Amino acid sequence: MRTAIDSNVISALWSREPMASQIVMLLGGAQSEGGLTICAPVYAELLAYPKASPDFVNEFMVKTNVTIDFLLAEEVWLLAAQSFAEYARKRRKSKGTNPKRFLVDFIIGAHAMVRADRLLTLDRSRYERSFPTLKLLP
Repeated sequence: MRTAIDSNVISALWSREPMASQIVMLLGGAQSEGGLTICAPVYAELLAYPKASPDFVNEFMVKTNVTIDFLLAEEVWLLAAQSFAEYARKRRKSKGTNPKRFLVDFIIGAHAMVRADRLLTLDRSRYERSFPTLKLLP
């Protein structure tokens, strides 16, 4: 069972947020159940973390056995595009009352749908709306 990871999980761990110990346990359990992966946009977001550098991020990925999926398949892009377009239609219809979201969230969700079995995220509601069949942790 392969687990994709959202950037908010890793940044919460690096920031030593109160739930960091729970995140360590979740990552360890997910790793033992089939491995961990991130997509290229998550990698890019992690580089924006205040104390991050390419070496810091790469060393973390190696130490935690997280693979980085830099080449996203056409299927990922198509699913992300369809989901983002549906969100945009609903947001226009609501005249902007739905929360604003970024394309990267849809790429992360689509990557998890296509290249993993589930997504570890701290923002369940974001993905539940756009990817209702995606299994989410925690």
